[in-house]
Amino acid sequence: MVKHLQCNDGVRLLLTPNRSISWRAAIKVWLALCAVSLTVVVGMIWAGAWVVVPFAGLELTALGAALYYTARKCQQQEVLSISADTLHLEKGRYRKEIEWDMPKRFTRVYIDSPKHPWVPQKLTLIHRDTEVALANFLNIDDSAKLVSILESQGLNVQRRRELHTGLWF
Repeated sequence: MVKHLQCNDGVRLLLTPNRSISWRAAIKVWLALCAVSLTVVVGMIWAGAWVVVPFAGLELTALGAALYYTARKCQQQEVLSISADTLHLEKGRYRKEIEWDMPKRFTRVYIDSPKHPWVPQKLTLIHRDTEVALANFLNIDDSAKLVSILESQGLNVQRRRELHTGLWF
């Protein structure tokens, strides 16, 4: 998702992945599935099929781990500030973890076109020896919106074909 933030001396963009479910809602879904699974397991134990107990536990553990991993990945954010002279990029999850300052005039934005039409394009900020991936979690529409904003701000945007190793993605 590309969101404009207020900024006095240029453009500031908040870049986040689309979040289909909140952390609290994911916990509620997991607890509901635990209750359903517990009901089924108790019925199976009464029927004498106690062997299903460890498999139900493994299933719920794997589901909980997958929900946690997905929720954690959805918390990443990037803040891109574009002023008259500089680009300032901050990346992190719950706080700023890393940041870059690049001169706007000498920074290029490379767009790597994907091989498959359902995969979003990859954006990279390049200044001298520094290459920084920009918002690799955006979907196709948000990626196109970000490219149009970057072009409207006068950045040097260049398209290139991505090198493929024979894999489908």
